[in-house]
Amino acid sequence: MDKKTISRRSFIGKTSLVATGASLVGPSLFGAPAILKNYGKPNSKINGVQIGVITYSFRSMEDQSAEATLQYILDCGVSAIELIGDPAEVFAGRPENPIDMNKMWGLRRKKRDEELTEDEQKELDDLSAQQKDYDSRVSEWRKSDHKDKFAEFRKMYNDAGVDIYAFKPRNTFGLENSDHDIEWGMRMAKVLGADHVTVEHPSDDAHTLRLGKLAKKHGVYIAYHGHEQQTPTLWDTALEQSNYNALNLDLGHYVAAGNDTPLDIVRAKHDRIKSMHLKDRQTPQNNKGNLSWGTGDTPIAEALQLMRDKKYTFPGTIELEYKVPEGSNAVEEVKKCLEYCEKALK
Repeated sequence: MDKKTISRRSFIGKTSLVATGASLVGPSLFGAPAILKNYGKPNSKINGVQIGVITYSFRSMEDQSAEATLQYILDCGVSAIELIGDPAEVFAGRPENPIDMNKMWGLRRKKRDEELTEDEQKELDDLSAQQKDYDSRVSEWRKSDHKDKFAEFRKMYNDAGVDIYAFKPRNTFGLENSDHDIEWGMRMAKVLGADHVTVEHPSDDAHTLRLGKLAKKHGVYIAYHGHEQQTPTLWDTALEQSNYNALNLDLGHYVAAGNDTPLDIVRAKHDRIKSMHLKDRQTPQNNKGNLSWGTGDTPIAEALQLMRDKKYTFPGTIELEYKVPEGSNAVEEVKKCLEYCEKALK
Protein backbone atom coordinates (compact mmCIF):
# COMPACT_ATOMS: atom_id res chain seq x y z
CA MET A 1 0.00 0.00 0.00
CA ASP A 2 1.51 3.37 -0.99
CA LYS A 3 1.64 6.57 1.02
CA LYS A 4 -1.06 8.23 -1.06
CA THR A 5 -3.50 5.39 -0.35
CA ILE A 6 -2.69 5.46 3.36
CA SER A 7 -3.05 9.23 3.40
CA ARG A 8 -6.38 9.12 1.58
CA ARG A 9 -7.78 6.50 3.94
CA SER A 10 -6.52 8.39 6.98
CA PHE A 11 -8.12 11.59 5.71
CA ILE A 12 -11.44 9.86 4.98
CA GLY A 13 -11.40 8.20 8.37
CA LYS A 14 -10.69 11.38 10.27
CA THR A 15 -13.39 13.32 8.44
CA SER A 16 -16.07 10.62 8.44
CA LEU A 17 -17.64 12.04 11.60
CA VAL A 18 -18.22 15.32 9.82
CA ALA A 19 -19.82 13.52 6.89
CA THR A 20 -22.01 11.48 9.26
CA GLY A 21 -23.11 14.60 11.08
CA ALA A 22 -24.04 16.21 7.75
CA SER A 23 -26.07 13.19 6.68
CA LEU A 24 -28.13 13.35 9.88
CA VAL A 25 -29.61 16.71 8.96
CA GLY A 26 -30.95 15.54 5.61
CA PRO A 27 -29.84 15.30 1.99
CA SER A 28 -29.11 19.01 1.75
CA LEU A 29 -27.97 21.70 4.13
CA PHE A 30 -29.45 24.42 1.92
CA GLY A 31 -31.11 26.95 4.19
CA ALA A 32 -29.69 25.36 7.33
CA PRO A 33 -28.09 27.52 10.01
CA ALA A 34 -24.44 28.34 9.36
CA ILE A 35 -23.45 26.40 12.48
CA LEU A 36 -24.67 23.21 10.80
CA LYS A 37 -23.11 23.98 7.43
CA ASN A 38 -19.76 24.61 9.08
CA TYR A 39 -19.93 21.87 11.71
CA GLY A 40 -16.55 20.27 12.24
CA LYS A 41 -14.76 22.63 9.85
CA PRO A 42 -11.84 24.91 10.76
CA ASN A 43 -12.24 28.65 11.15
CA SER A 44 -9.11 30.78 11.35
CA LYS A 45 -10.80 34.10 10.64
CA ILE A 46 -10.34 35.97 13.91
CA ASN A 47 -12.18 39.22 14.57
CA GLY A 48 -12.35 39.91 10.85
CA VAL A 49 -8.72 38.99 10.08
CA GLN A 50 -8.21 35.90 7.94
CA ILE A 51 -5.21 33.92 9.12
CA GLY A 52 -3.92 31.43 6.58
CA VAL A 53 -0.86 29.30 6.06
CA ILE A 54 1.40 28.73 3.07
CA THR A 55 1.66 25.00 2.46
CA TYR A 56 5.43 25.40 2.13
CA SER A 57 5.30 25.42 5.93
CA PHE A 58 4.72 21.65 5.85
CA ARG A 59 7.72 20.86 3.63
CA SER A 60 9.41 18.85 6.41
CA MET A 61 6.48 16.45 6.76
CA GLU A 62 7.09 13.06 5.14
CA ASP A 63 3.90 12.76 3.09
CA GLN A 64 3.49 15.62 0.62
CA SER A 65 0.35 14.34 -1.13
CA ALA A 66 -2.76 16.45 -1.61
CA GLU A 67 -4.65 14.45 1.00
CA ALA A 68 -1.89 14.56 3.62
CA THR A 69 -1.36 18.29 3.11
CA LEU A 70 -5.06 18.89 3.64
CA GLN A 71 -4.94 16.89 6.85
CA TYR A 72 -2.02 18.97 8.12
CA ILE A 73 -4.03 22.14 7.46
CA LEU A 74 -7.09 20.76 9.24
CA ASP A 75 -5.01 19.56 12.18
CA CYS A 76 -3.72 23.12 12.57
CA GLY A 77 -7.24 24.55 12.53
CA VAL A 78 -6.59 26.74 9.49
CA SER A 79 -9.39 27.55 7.05
CA ALA A 80 -7.56 29.34 4.18
CA ILE A 81 -4.24 28.84 2.43
CA GLU A 82 -1.63 30.01 0.00
CA LEU A 83 -1.04 26.83 -1.98
CA ILE A 84 2.44 25.92 -3.17
CA GLY A 85 1.97 24.13 -6.47
CA ASP A 86 3.33 20.68 -5.63
CA PRO A 87 0.33 18.99 -3.94
CA ALA A 88 -2.11 20.17 -6.61
CA GLU A 89 0.20 19.59 -9.58
CA VAL A 90 1.15 16.08 -8.47
CA PHE A 91 -2.54 15.37 -7.87
CA ALA A 92 -3.17 16.48 -11.47
CA GLY A 93 -0.49 14.12 -12.84
CA ARG A 94 2.65 16.25 -13.07
CA PRO A 95 5.81 14.24 -13.85
CA GLU A 96 7.61 13.05 -10.73
CA ASN A 97 10.37 15.38 -9.55
CA PRO A 98 13.66 13.46 -9.08
CA ILE A 99 15.32 16.36 -7.24
CA ASP A 100 15.68 16.63 -3.46
CA MET A 101 13.97 20.01 -3.18
CA ASN A 102 14.64 20.38 0.55
CA LYS A 103 18.34 20.06 -0.27
CA MET A 104 18.08 22.61 -3.06
CA TRP A 105 16.14 25.11 -0.92
CA GLY A 106 18.70 24.79 1.84
CA LEU A 107 21.58 25.45 -0.54
CA ARG A 108 19.79 28.39 -2.13
CA ARG A 109 19.17 29.86 1.30
CA LYS A 110 22.85 29.49 2.18
CA LYS A 111 23.81 31.14 -1.10
CA ARG A 112 21.44 34.01 -0.41
CA ASP A 113 23.08 34.41 2.99
CA GLU A 114 26.56 34.14 1.40
CA GLU A 115 27.39 31.00 3.39
CA LEU A 116 27.97 28.48 0.56
CA THR A 117 31.20 26.49 0.45
CA GLU A 118 32.88 25.70 -2.86
CA ASP A 119 31.67 22.07 -2.76
CA GLU A 120 28.14 23.19 -1.93
CA GLN A 121 28.19 25.58 -4.90
CA LYS A 122 29.08 22.66 -7.18
CA GLU A 123 26.24 20.63 -5.68
CA LEU A 124 23.83 23.51 -6.19
CA ASP A 125 24.97 23.92 -9.80
CA ASP A 126 24.30 20.23 -10.44
CA LEU A 127 20.87 20.40 -8.85
CA SER A 128 20.06 23.54 -10.84
CA ALA A 129 20.96 21.77 -14.10
CA GLN A 130 18.67 18.90 -13.15
CA GLN A 131 15.96 21.42 -12.28
CA LYS A 132 16.23 23.05 -15.70
CA ASP A 133 15.75 19.70 -17.42
CA TYR A 134 12.82 18.85 -15.18
CA ASP A 135 11.20 22.24 -15.77
CA SER A 136 11.21 21.61 -19.51
CA ARG A 137 9.34 18.33 -18.97
CA VAL A 138 6.82 20.06 -16.72
CA SER A 139 6.32 22.79 -19.31
CA GLU A 140 5.49 20.11 -21.86
CA TRP A 141 3.04 18.51 -19.42
CA ARG A 142 1.29 21.86 -18.97
CA LYS A 143 0.33 21.89 -22.63
CA SER A 144 -2.46 19.43 -21.77
CA ASP A 145 -5.68 20.46 -20.03
CA HIS A 146 -5.76 19.76 -16.27
CA LYS A 147 -8.78 21.82 -15.24
CA ASP A 148 -10.85 18.83 -14.14
CA LYS A 149 -8.18 17.58 -11.73
CA PHE A 150 -7.59 21.05 -10.31
CA ALA A 151 -11.36 21.46 -9.86
CA GLU A 152 -11.42 18.09 -8.06
CA PHE A 153 -8.58 19.25 -5.82
CA ARG A 154 -10.44 22.47 -5.01
CA LYS A 155 -13.64 20.57 -4.17
CA MET A 156 -11.77 18.26 -1.79
CA TYR A 157 -10.28 21.23 0.07
CA ASN A 158 -13.42 23.40 0.01
CA ASP A 159 -15.62 20.54 1.21
CA ALA A 160 -13.30 20.13 4.19
CA GLY A 161 -13.60 23.85 4.97
CA VAL A 162 -10.37 25.14 3.44
CA ASP A 163 -10.38 27.98 0.90
CA ILE A 164 -7.45 28.66 -1.44
CA TYR A 165 -6.79 32.40 -1.70
CA ALA A 166 -3.39 32.27 -3.43
CA PHE A 167 -1.53 29.86 -5.71
CA LYS A 168 2.26 29.65 -6.11
CA PRO A 169 3.13 27.02 -8.72
CA ARG A 170 6.78 26.12 -9.00
CA ASN A 171 8.92 27.77 -11.69
CA THR A 172 5.99 29.22 -13.61
CA PHE A 173 6.23 33.03 -13.65
CA GLY A 174 9.95 33.60 -14.21
CA LEU A 175 11.85 35.46 -16.90
CA GLU A 176 12.62 32.19 -18.67
CA ASN A 177 9.01 30.96 -18.70
CA SER A 178 6.88 31.08 -21.82
CA ASP A 179 3.59 32.97 -21.91
CA HIS A 180 1.95 29.54 -22.00
CA ASP A 181 3.53 28.59 -18.66
CA ILE A 182 2.50 31.89 -17.10
CA GLU A 183 -1.05 31.77 -18.41
CA TRP A 184 -1.38 28.13 -17.32
CA GLY A 185 -0.54 29.16 -13.75
CA MET A 186 -3.09 31.95 -13.83
CA ARG A 187 -5.82 29.75 -15.30
CA MET A 188 -5.25 27.03 -12.71
CA ALA A 189 -5.30 29.64 -9.94
CA LYS A 190 -8.79 30.64 -10.99
CA VAL A 191 -9.91 27.00 -11.12
CA LEU A 192 -8.63 26.62 -7.54
CA GLY A 193 -10.61 29.68 -6.44
CA ALA A 194 -7.57 31.88 -5.81
CA ASP A 195 -7.79 35.58 -6.60
CA HIS A 196 -4.02 35.97 -6.87
CA VAL A 197 -0.84 34.13 -7.68
CA THR A 198 2.45 34.79 -5.89
CA VAL A 199 5.96 34.99 -7.29
CA GLU A 200 9.35 36.24 -6.19
CA HIS A 201 9.85 39.86 -7.24
CA PRO A 202 12.02 39.61 -10.40
CA SER A 203 13.64 43.06 -10.06
CA ASP A 204 13.03 43.44 -13.79
CA ASP A 205 10.65 46.16 -14.94
CA ALA A 206 10.02 44.63 -18.34
CA HIS A 207 9.00 41.36 -16.73
CA THR A 208 6.62 42.91 -14.20
CA LEU A 209 5.04 44.78 -17.14
CA ARG A 210 4.64 41.49 -19.00
CA LEU A 211 3.18 39.71 -15.97
CA GLY A 212 0.81 42.59 -15.23
CA LYS A 213 -0.59 42.47 -18.76
CA LEU A 214 -1.15 38.71 -18.60
CA ALA A 215 -2.72 39.02 -15.15
CA LYS A 216 -5.20 41.58 -16.50
CA LYS A 217 -6.01 39.27 -19.41
CA HIS A 218 -6.97 36.49 -17.00
CA GLY A 219 -8.51 38.62 -14.27
CA VAL A 220 -6.20 37.36 -11.55
CA TYR A 221 -3.74 39.45 -9.53
CA ILE A 222 -0.01 38.73 -9.42
CA ALA A 223 1.47 39.49 -6.01
CA TYR A 224 5.23 39.91 -5.77
CA HIS A 225 7.05 38.44 -2.79
CA GLY A 226 10.28 39.85 -1.46
CA HIS A 227 13.15 38.82 0.75
CA GLU A 228 15.84 41.14 2.03
CA GLN A 229 15.70 43.30 -1.10
CA GLN A 230 12.40 44.71 0.18
CA THR A 231 12.26 48.48 0.59
CA PRO A 232 9.30 50.87 0.80
CA THR A 233 9.68 51.56 -2.95
CA LEU A 234 10.46 48.04 -4.27
CA TRP A 235 7.00 47.54 -5.74
CA ASP A 236 6.33 51.09 -6.97
CA THR A 237 7.14 50.56 -10.66
CA ALA A 238 5.15 47.33 -10.87
CA LEU A 239 2.17 48.95 -9.17
CA GLU A 240 2.26 51.82 -11.65
CA GLN A 241 2.45 49.42 -14.60
CA SER A 242 -0.75 47.54 -13.88
CA ASN A 243 -3.67 47.50 -11.47
CA TYR A 244 -3.21 43.72 -11.47
CA ASN A 245 0.30 43.95 -10.03
CA ALA A 246 0.24 43.73 -6.24
CA LEU A 247 2.21 42.93 -3.09
CA ASN A 248 2.80 39.68 -1.29
CA LEU A 249 4.57 41.53 1.51
CA ASP A 250 6.80 39.49 3.83
CA LEU A 251 6.86 41.35 7.12
CA GLY A 252 9.65 39.26 8.64
CA HIS A 253 12.02 39.63 5.70
CA TYR A 254 11.13 43.32 5.57
CA VAL A 255 12.39 43.72 9.14
CA ALA A 256 15.53 41.67 8.43
CA ALA A 257 16.19 43.97 5.47
CA GLY A 258 16.67 46.85 7.91
CA ASN A 259 13.42 48.77 7.40
CA ASP A 260 12.93 50.58 10.71
CA THR A 261 9.19 51.23 10.61
CA PRO A 262 7.65 48.08 9.06
CA LEU A 263 4.05 48.99 9.78
CA ASP A 264 4.34 52.10 7.62
CA ILE A 265 4.31 50.10 4.39
CA VAL A 266 1.26 48.17 5.56
CA ARG A 267 -0.59 51.44 6.11
CA ALA A 268 0.66 53.03 2.90
CA LYS A 269 0.02 50.12 0.55
CA HIS A 270 -2.77 48.16 2.24
CA ASP A 271 -5.03 48.57 -0.78
CA ARG A 272 -2.44 46.89 -3.04
CA ILE A 273 -1.46 44.09 -0.65
CA LYS A 274 -3.13 40.81 -1.61
CA SER A 275 -1.59 38.76 1.21
CA MET A 276 1.17 39.18 3.80
CA HIS A 277 3.63 36.55 5.02
CA LEU A 278 4.13 36.40 8.76
CA LYS A 279 7.34 35.23 10.43
CA ASP A 280 9.44 36.57 13.31
CA ARG A 281 12.84 37.73 12.11
CA GLN A 282 15.40 39.97 13.77
CA THR A 283 16.85 43.25 12.56
CA PRO A 284 20.33 43.36 10.98
CA GLN A 285 21.68 44.63 14.29
CA ASN A 286 20.46 41.40 15.90
CA ASN A 287 21.84 39.12 13.17
CA LYS A 288 18.60 38.70 11.18
CA GLY A 289 17.64 35.50 12.98
CA ASN A 290 14.47 33.58 12.09
CA LEU A 291 12.97 32.77 15.47
CA SER A 292 9.92 31.29 17.13
CA TRP A 293 7.13 33.85 17.26
CA GLY A 294 7.36 36.44 19.99
CA THR A 295 11.14 36.19 20.36
CA GLY A 296 12.26 38.21 17.31
CA ASP A 297 11.93 41.85 16.25
CA THR A 298 8.98 41.61 13.84
CA PRO A 299 5.81 43.37 15.08
CA ILE A 300 3.47 40.52 14.17
CA ALA A 301 0.89 41.27 16.87
CA GLU A 302 0.87 44.99 16.06
CA ALA A 303 0.44 44.25 12.34
CA LEU A 304 -2.49 41.93 13.01
CA GLN A 305 -4.11 44.49 15.30
CA LEU A 306 -3.67 47.14 12.60
CA MET A 307 -5.39 44.83 10.11
CA ARG A 308 -8.22 44.26 12.57
CA ASP A 309 -8.69 47.88 13.56
CA LYS A 310 -8.45 49.27 10.01
CA LYS A 311 -10.52 46.39 8.61
CA TYR A 312 -7.91 45.50 5.99
CA THR A 313 -9.17 42.56 3.98
CA PHE A 314 -5.98 40.80 2.88
CA PRO A 315 -5.05 37.59 4.76
CA GLY A 316 -2.06 37.15 7.02
CA THR A 317 -0.17 34.02 5.98
CA ILE A 318 1.76 31.94 8.50
CA GLU A 319 5.06 30.88 6.96
CA LEU A 320 6.99 28.49 9.17
CA GLU A 321 10.68 29.10 8.56
CA TYR A 322 12.28 28.90 11.98
CA LYS A 323 13.91 25.60 12.92
CA VAL A 324 11.39 23.06 14.17
CA PRO A 325 12.39 22.14 17.74
CA GLU A 326 13.42 18.57 18.50
CA GLY A 327 10.40 16.49 19.40
CA SER A 328 7.97 18.74 17.53
CA ASN A 329 6.88 18.93 13.89
CA ALA A 330 5.62 21.49 11.41
CA VAL A 331 1.96 20.95 12.29
CA GLU A 332 2.56 21.58 15.99
CA GLU A 333 4.59 24.70 15.24
CA VAL A 334 1.98 26.15 12.88
CA LYS A 335 -0.58 25.57 15.63
CA LYS A 336 1.59 27.67 17.95
CA CYS A 337 1.75 30.44 15.34
CA LEU A 338 -2.03 30.40 14.99
CA GLU A 339 -2.42 30.58 18.78
CA TYR A 340 -0.12 33.61 18.76
CA CYS A 341 -2.41 35.27 16.20
CA GLU A 342 -5.50 34.45 18.25
CA LYS A 343 -4.02 36.04 21.37
CA ALA A 344 -3.02 39.14 19.39
CA LEU A 345 -6.46 39.58 17.87
CA LYS A 346 -8.69 38.83 20.85
